[in-house]
Amino acid sequence: MALVISQEHDLLRDAAKGFLAEHAPVSALRTLRDSDDPFGYDPALWQRMTEMGWAGILVPEKYGGLDFGIVGAGLLMEEMGRTLSASPFFSTAIMAATLLKEVGREAQKKRLLPQIAAGKAVVALALDEGRSHDPGGIKLAAKPSGNGFVLNGEKTFVLDGHLADQVIVAARTGGKAGTKSGLSLFLIETDRAGLEFRRRTMVDSRNVADITFAEVKVDGDQLMGKLDEAYEPLEKALDVGRACLSSEMLGTASEAFERTLEYLRERKQFGVPIGSFQVLQHRAAHLFSEIEMLRSVVLKTLLSLQASDASSSFLASLAKAKAAQVVGLATSEAIQMHGGIGMTDEFDIGFFIKRAKVASETYGDYYFHADRFARIKGY
Repeated sequence: MALVISQEHDLLRDAAKGFLAEHAPVSALRTLRDSDDPFGYDPALWQRMTEMGWAGILVPEKYGGLDFGIVGAGLLMEEMGRTLSASPFFSTAIMAATLLKEVGREAQKKRLLPQIAAGKAVVALALDEGRSHDPGGIKLAAKPSGNGFVLNGEKTFVLDGHLADQVIVAARTGGKAGTKSGLSLFLIETDRAGLEFRRRTMVDSRNVADITFAEVKVDGDQLMGKLDEAYEPLEKALDVGRACLSSEMLGTASEAFERTLEYLRERKQFGVPIGSFQVLQHRAAHLFSEIEMLRSVVLKTLLSLQASDASSSFLASLAKAKAAQVVGLATSEAIQMHGGIGMTDEFDIGFFIKRAKVASETYGDYYFHADRFARIKGY
């Protein structure tokens, strides 16, 4: 598999780069943070992204989308990582759209996918229940009741859950917590009785929700896919999300590195640019090599997922683990090489390390994916 992208992908990336630099610079995130914006993103900006077709990047054409593929979605995420752009793109256009395509009933697809593509619906995935990512550890119970189910339990760190129109809920309909069997997915309106949403602002200034389910009644037709068999399609969708997050972290690492290089060229000590100091050159060269290795891994993963290769799962974990390492190195080196000014809030570089930390933890940190990679490879 050649690690190259098409001319169409190049055009998409160039368009995204120009658009985000003009309409969603890092200063826009600062404004959202300082105003404690209840959305956590600019709805007007999201509407403009939708008009460019981004909300429908993974939605099939028959449902009103572009169907541009996972590689295209990853390239958009990379550019968003450069400007730290906040929007429902990841939660809705990637995670929700992927799950609906994989396991959604036809009626669910016809109703919701066109709304996602048009930017008229925000859909969140309610998955984890604790401090760490653990798809198999789901305890939220969905007990049969009449023609449907009753849900009881809690979900944590639901991306964009505080403003979602609907949530895709991973619930346990059988088996024990910690096992892969017995998981099911339900598509639920957020105005259902018994649902309680608590907004939380993360260190990267983005919003998530903790959700409590207390005797929440759902109909049988709100089930997505087969009863008790959601684990495999859920993991496939999570791998798409992990690859796109890795692409975002690649963008964040690249931007932090480029800003640091510019600072090394401008900042002077002893009458010369600090970039002329050999020790800083060595550190910059090492970081450049790490970023380029990550770039290859991310592209390989995106291409593999788009082709539905058997190697997609371990590549997704490889990319996420490597991305967590590299973006952590890039952002910490950026602050160190900027010196004292890098620690001040007035300087934008600090925003990068905050976003890097949250993205690294989302859907599995370095240790989760190093372990998953080893298990898949039989170690």
